[in-house]
Amino acid sequence: MKMRIAFVTEVWRPSINGVVTRLSVAVDGLLAAGHQVLIIAPDVGGGHGASPRQPGLTVRRVPSFRFRFIYGGQPWGLPMPRVDRYLKDFRPDLVHVVSPLMLGIAGVLAARLQRLPLVASFHTDVAAYAGSYHLGWLRPAIWWVTAQLHRQAALNLVTSEYAAQLLASHRIDRVQVWQRGVDLSLFQPARALKRTPDELPTALYVGRLADEKGLHRLAPLARSGCVRLLMVGDGPDRDRLQAEFAGTPTSFPGSRSGSALAETYAGADVFVFPSTTETLGLVILEALASGLPVVAADTPTGRELLQGNPAARLFPPDRPEQIAGLVAELLSGLSREELAQHARREAERWGWRAATEQLTGYYREVLDDAG
Repeated sequence: MKMRIAFVTEVWRPSINGVVTRLSVAVDGLLAAGHQVLIIAPDVGGGHGASPRQPGLTVRRVPSFRFRFIYGGQPWGLPMPRVDRYLKDFRPDLVHVVSPLMLGIAGVLAARLQRLPLVASFHTDVAAYAGSYHLGWLRPAIWWVTAQLHRQAALNLVTSEYAAQLLASHRIDRVQVWQRGVDLSLFQPARALKRTPDELPTALYVGRLADEKGLHRLAPLARSGCVRLLMVGDGPDRDRLQAEFAGTPTSFPGSRSGSALAETYAGADVFVFPSTTETLGLVILEALASGLPVVAADTPTGRELLQGNPAARLFPPDRPEQIAGLVAELLSGLSREELAQHARREAERWGWRAATEQLTGYYREVLDDAG
């Protein structure tokens, strides 16, 4: 049975982040299987963030607003009545709200009014980010809204066991894990790099350049002189970080995607990830698929992905001075080929096809239960 699936999402192309990557892969998989898909997302400007037309895909935009001090200026879609109209015009079998918070309000209300089966997925702990923008006092309110929206869903999807526990702690039930995934054909280990004796190994970070990513924890590594630090991505803290890391062997090449990003991973020696606010950490999976050893903050998601892997080390978030020593320990221990084998072996468990097939199965279960 072919389905008509409507996504109401707080983020979509051309934004670049882990949520957009996961959603894009899921949409491509649904379209390839012959399903019809509607995307309702914020208008991010610049021609509405137009992307190449795909048969079976309809994209509708709603006006958005930005506050520089809320999540680094991310555009938020206004929860407008037109969302209800977009759904009526499309006639979906099921509505999937992605990280519902602002635009998601309209998606949930419209689905309920139209008696449409509703799935919600939790990807970003926005309440945890509030402290990074001096808005910690908003955490209870953010969680109250988040919980109210998720409690309307027939099924709530999360991308890690940690996220499942987080939702449970806020009395959100009907939770299932939507398994992690990574593009195993795009991200692959490179052959061992040949370096001149005086060339520093490259430590790579990929992600938003924003306060909630804890990038200040990489300053001791940059100043250690043992690596060249490459910080790939963009965001509201780029200028501040460039000033903070001035005088160290650190470069900021901007955002990269597709084959350019894969080549960047392949050209690095170690991946460093200091964030403590992730619900998954897709970039860690991309690094592992690329055969890179990883040094990451010791968090529930970090342990879920990396604990016990010989190609990984975890550091206490309040002891960032340990990062340089852990990098040196990894690079002076096993050979590059052995590290790549251990890293890749973990990533190979998580191809995107299985994740998308699992999602389709969840949709069918919700539709069957709805009668």
